[in-house]
This record gives sequence, structure tokens and C-alpha cells, in this order.
Amino acid sequence: MPTLTPESLAAVFVQPYPDGRFDGAAAAHLLKLGNQRPAVVLAFPPKAAGTFFRTAVEAVIDGQLLRAVHALGGRDATPYLPTFISYFSGNMTPKPLVAHMHMQALPANVNFLETFGIRPVVMTRSIPDMLASYWDMLEGDPQARLDGLNCLIPVDFTAMMPERKADFLIDILGPWYVSFFASWFRYAAQAPSQVRILSYREFREDPARALMRAVAHAGLARTREQCRAALDETWNIRGECRFNKGEEGRGAQYFSPEQIARLDRMLSAYSHLAPHRDELLALGQPLAQAV
Repeated sequence: MPTLTPESLAAVFVQPYPDGRFDGAAAAHLLKLGNQRPAVVLAFPPKAAGTFFRTAVEAVIDGQLLRAVHALGGRDATPYLPTFISYFSGNMTPKPLVAHMHMQALPANVNFLETFGIRPVVMTRSIPDMLASYWDMLEGDPQARLDGLNCLIPVDFTAMMPERKADFLIDILGPWYVSFFASWFRYAAQAPSQVRILSYREFREDPARALMRAVAHAGLARTREQCRAALDETWNIRGECRFNKGEEGRGAQYFSPEQIARLDRMLSAYSHLAPHRDELLALGQPLAQAV
């Protein structure tokens, strides 16, 4: 049984406002707790090297991966208050917390993070490339077909014709990815010091620098040499980290120009995504050197 102070125990049962804000004594206590221990929260979309990256984070800071969401079924993460209260109160692990959460920057989520003073890290990547990788995962992983991504995966997905699979991924999963980036780029514009946005291309071209930027953002700065060593260690177990192809431009092999145009129309619903359109729809050539 975790050891909690009366104030922390009371905070577990405080219901926030509908937008996720706490106030009064609860808000003051939770922020005080958050200042007591470091936390690296990776708010990555699925198939953006999240499992590989968080494993490297664990290695370089000697951290501990904790399931910090209410449940994984459905995949659209909601932070779980008891986990954070317990961790920041000194329970669960003596190591720094590492959390990997498929979480949009919707009001309830960012207000939760700000309550504890947590500054998340986000990875951007071409949406067609991520959907291509997600397609591969659905083909080969029955558990992934049960989890879904804020949606229900058809029971006959593996038996569908490729055209139907492509339409499903674009029309049903595509909107989640578009909303994900719309929410995080909006939050980054509103609170630029709160969120660190990394790009997949940056990660591929200079993985040590990307890892350095991520952990430094959480107040756990490490040297390039330490980051390089952690990445090398993680690369040796990349199969266990669900490392797929790690290539740019794979989306062009899975989706037609018309399907990519549908994603483009979704992005156009958010005018602030216009500067990021090329990055989010990039269909370039694979980089020559792997991570």
C-alpha cells in the first residue's frame, strides 16, 4: 500500500473541473508534489518511434517506465491521477518516472500536466508513414487489433482487400492523427516553454541530439556521449522495442494520391497547421543510414 500524506490522499478523490483544472488547496498541493521529483512524459502518436525512444530515455536517465494512464484499451491516453500522486509522493520506484502516452493536447490533458508542472515531449512524423506502420502492426499483432486507436478495428481487417484497408486507415484513424498534431501545435504556440516538439527526421539524422533535447526539457540533462551510448544499447534490442522499418516515404507505397489528398483536406481544417503541412504529409525518400 503506497504511503500518502493526508493531503495527498485527499487529492486522490478531488474531482477537477470539466476542463481538467484543479484549484485551491488541491492545486497547490499537486504542484508542490510535482516539484519534488522529475518526470519524462513522451506524448507521442503511435508509430513515431515511441517505444524505441522511451527505452533510450530509460537507459540514459536510469528511469523507470510506469503505466501512467487509466487504461491502454482504446489507446487514446488519459493520465491517471493516483499514479502521479503516488509517484510524486515517493512511491512506486526510486527512479525517475518515464511515461509513454498516446495523448492529445486537449484541455483536460494539458491542464492535468500543468497541475504537476510536467513539461511533455512530442514527436512529429509524416502521417502517411505512421499509418503505413500502423497497417503493418494491425496485420501482425492481434492485440493491436483489439486496442484500436480511439476506434474499433473491424474483426475482418486482415481479410479486407488492400484498398479497403487503406480507406479505413485514412478515414477512421487519419482524423485522430490530424487532431493530435492540431492540438499539440496549438498548445506549443500558446505555451512554448511547456512542450518540446521533436521531428522524426531530426531523430533519424541526429538521434543523440534529439534524446539530449528531450531529457534536458524534463530537467535531466545528459551529455551527447551518454545519449549515444543509451541509443546504441537500445538499438541492440530494437526488435523488442517494436522498431519497424524506420523509413521515410513508406506511405507512398500504401496510399494513393487521392487518399493522401483526403488527409490534406483534414489538415486544412486547422489553419495553424499550414506551416507544418509538408512535414505531416512528407513522402520523401528513405534516409540512407538507420538509427
